[in-house]
Amino acid sequence: MSEPQFLTSEIAMKISATYSPEDHKLRLYPSARLDSETYQRVKEAGFVWAPKQELFVAPKWSPSREDLAIELGGEIEAEEMTLAERAQAKAHRLDELAGRRHREANAFQRAAQDLSEAFAFGQPILVGHHSERKARKTRERMQSAMTNANKAAKLANYWLYRAEGVQLHANYKNDPRVRANRIRTLLAELRDMQREINHAHLCLAAWEKITQDETIKIAVGRSLPTGPLALWDMWGKVERGDISAQDARLHCIDAATGSISSDKRRRYIEHTLNRLSYERELLGPVRRYDGDLTPVILQAFAREHGAHKPQARAVDAETFMLESEATLPLHLANDTKLSLSAEQWRDLMQSAGYEVPREKDALPPILNLKTKVLRSRHRYHRDQVQTFRVVEMTKSKYAQFHLEQRGCRLSFCGGFRFRICIDPNHEPRHLAPFVAVFFTDAKAHPMPDSVATLENLDGAQ
Repeated sequence: MSEPQFLTSEIAMKISATYSPEDHKLRLYPSARLDSETYQRVKEAGFVWAPKQELFVAPKWSPSREDLAIELGGEIEAEEMTLAERAQAKAHRLDELAGRRHREANAFQRAAQDLSEAFAFGQPILVGHHSERKARKTRERMQSAMTNANKAAKLANYWLYRAEGVQLHANYKNDPRVRANRIRTLLAELRDMQREINHAHLCLAAWEKITQDETIKIAVGRSLPTGPLALWDMWGKVERGDISAQDARLHCIDAATGSISSDKRRRYIEHTLNRLSYERELLGPVRRYDGDLTPVILQAFAREHGAHKPQARAVDAETFMLESEATLPLHLANDTKLSLSAEQWRDLMQSAGYEVPREKDALPPILNLKTKVLRSRHRYHRDQVQTFRVVEMTKSKYAQFHLEQRGCRLSFCGGFRFRICIDPNHEPRHLAPFVAVFFTDAKAHPMPDSVATLENLDGAQ
């Protein structure tokens, strides 16, 4: 079955449908060639014939492709071949193709070498001699063989490069950092889909209050913070009288209701949640949060899963309530409010795959020190020490420097930071070195022991 053919007669045929969460693709394995009608439906759905694997593959999952796969195959099974196995099989095919090209290149090279013996020791073509025609033909064949040998060698190197790239790509897809980035992408897609549902809920709440004709005419041209209240052309239709104000209101309500109850969007959300569960399981167990819960933590959790401006508060010592203007995501709660105990919130966050970000270590304080010099490790050569001369100036003068002309540096001891800027007294300005800054109109901090020790050493020298 090197290429798809069509059968016009009725033939009993079995099609197996599979889905691989690793590459997010649907595949159809036909036991015989498809008839023309079925093939056209498969092609229009976005499936492409893969001759080497003898299957149809879709670039990514979608509800319509899933429906077609279920219709043709009866059910969708898990793909038995993993991404690594598929990459290994493809790399093997490419290696074989590269080997054939290498053998062709060697054959052409040998042929060119055999033909070149006719011109050994610089034998020229004798113009007018009876051997001229044969000699020119031999030279053309030799040059053609050399050209074909170069082409075959280049193709062999190309297929070897492709074989190596296939395996590297499979390893890249399974890298934990790449998988973590893929989870963040899936969460962003989940928030985008949930954002449309949130907007529809807010629109319904607004249209329930807007009932008068004059108010409706104004509202169809207005927007909420999440998006417009009506379709872009609704205001023009109402203004021209093509549609009445009440009909426009009903049309907007139907559109919002349809967006909320859309079966296609629901399936996309469910599929995205399943993919998230799969990726998290391969990434490793989700750490359960055992620290003290705060409203800020719950708001960050709900916001990451698509809730609209969630607000959390503590009801009592053990209970927290989460509220939103729009209905919370269905995988959290089918309501605008959710009240759970602290342990239940921890269980929900763990089951949803949410890990509370670990607190970052606080940066050392920025000190305003009146001294002669301050030292810091070189930013790019950590074994070198930079010495900054201290210059006095006011805060307002320091603020006049551009962002790329000022900043902070960590002290050599690592216990504090100090401000730096380019030397204001140096000319030309674009060659000015960086100096440390002491603010004359700010409180001076006590001298740290590390700086005092260095000053004493410098004074002794």
